[in-house]
Amino acid sequence: MKILMILLLEVYHKGSSVTKMVSNALDTLFTKGDAIAIDMPMTSIAVIIYLAIILAGYVVVSIADSFAAKEIATRMRISKAKGIFTQDFIIRGGRKFPLYSRVIEGSNCQTIVVPSSGDDVALTLRSHDLSWRDFLSRVAGLPRPCDYSPVYRPANAVINILFSSGTTGEPKAIPWTQISSIRSSADVWAHLDIQAGDIFCWPTNLGWVLGPILLNSCFLNGATLALYHGSPLGCGFGKFVQNASVTILGAVPSLVKFWKSSKCMDGLDWTKIRVFGSTGEASDIDDDLWLSSRAFYKPIIECCGGTELSSSYIQGSLLQPQAFGAFSTPSMSAGFVILDEQGIPYPDDKPCAGEVGLFPKFMGASDMLLNADHKKVYFDGMPSYRGMILRRHGDIIQRTVGGYYIVLGRVDDTMNLGGIKTSAVEIERVCNRADENVLETAAVGFRSRAGGPEELVLFAVLKTGMAKQETSLRAKFQRAIQKELNPLFKVSLVKVVPEFPRTATNKLLRRVLRDELSKGSTLSKL
Repeated sequence: MKILMILLLEVYHKGSSVTKMVSNALDTLFTKGDAIAIDMPMTSIAVIIYLAIILAGYVVVSIADSFAAKEIATRMRISKAKGIFTQDFIIRGGRKFPLYSRVIEGSNCQTIVVPSSGDDVALTLRSHDLSWRDFLSRVAGLPRPCDYSPVYRPANAVINILFSSGTTGEPKAIPWTQISSIRSSADVWAHLDIQAGDIFCWPTNLGWVLGPILLNSCFLNGATLALYHGSPLGCGFGKFVQNASVTILGAVPSLVKFWKSSKCMDGLDWTKIRVFGSTGEASDIDDDLWLSSRAFYKPIIECCGGTELSSSYIQGSLLQPQAFGAFSTPSMSAGFVILDEQGIPYPDDKPCAGEVGLFPKFMGASDMLLNADHKKVYFDGMPSYRGMILRRHGDIIQRTVGGYYIVLGRVDDTMNLGGIKTSAVEIERVCNRADENVLETAAVGFRSRAGGPEELVLFAVLKTGMAKQETSLRAKFQRAIQKELNPLFKVSLVKVVPEFPRTATNKLLRRVLRDELSKGSTLSKL
């Protein structure tokens, strides 16, 4: 049976007695300022550990629990972490998946191991590692183990090291300061209207940017954090949302698509929800309509940003009319322009599409990287606007006639079809609606080794039980693209695959699909 839990913790400086006990125990093992990693599911214990590390003046290193040993080793090396918290196993669907063994394969640092079930770990630890029980017992001799005075640090002090996804090389190590936490919580207050008394639920992990954003948003705004210990793919999660009376629910679009296609949330009462949040990838309008209908057509606030920004640069707003699958405004205090192919900003009132250039003054954004040249990554080669060098982000966005914004994908996801630049996301939006048996599509531009013009290749994932009909799909996709986008665009190939390659944060890896085409692969491995 899944564990259902609602956790209410106080703001950092008023942490619970358990948080203070953990802070005291940390002082017996580490030196102030040390980096300490967390690699475990987002449980109540993981949240307590995160808060305790910051309360005691240390630095959290965020590592996703899905990573292989090599990826763990990379992040431990870059961050120079002195220790790591983990679990013995991850329990999903009644099955146990090893986690501690992956962690120790990737790191020789002292590891504190939390049991996934019961009171003690279910395996033998290395001699220098500690079980959660033994770790807490280190404060037994203190006269007041549950009292702790917060370590006050400057506003620009680093409290958390997060990482980019690292899909194109070594992940960028991005330090967050206390200002980053304030920025992330302020954005959720301004755009999702989080208030004291709200119950906020968003399936995520502390290893990704949304995990710390979720904690900051709840605890700095007086809301309650709702944690579900299990997979969000089934009815169990939906019942949790219902029974916990969740008022703000967030999800990634692919998760919403699964809920809709599987009908696993049918019959549940989500009417306590007053606003939805969506981020991570482009939303589908029909899926958004379905999600909104679960709560009497409550609004869905789209959010798009990055780890290096500590929040979003473009969002929806409850103070403006919203359109499904679109953004309505720059984030609070943020600004940007849309650049043409020569790097010249379009007028603010003109419908257009191009690479976004962010205004450089962005509260909470990074000003350094631990393992790369920050200026080279984000500023070198960017044009000026009104006397300031714009900040690079890498998104292609469209401003519509009505003044809304649509994120069309990354700069690397654009393709040149017959001399016309277009976005993969734009093509996928059209093809996803071309056949009712299509669950999702992925568009990539491909050039053969012999050269020649770029060709459009579409990959499709079908609903369960549907037969492969690639020739028929190609005709349907072709008609839809010619009708809704451009009659000159030609679909060269359609390939049906069981699923798409994705990052651990569920972002589609079109690059992997493109690479497989280059190898002449049958794509059966995908």
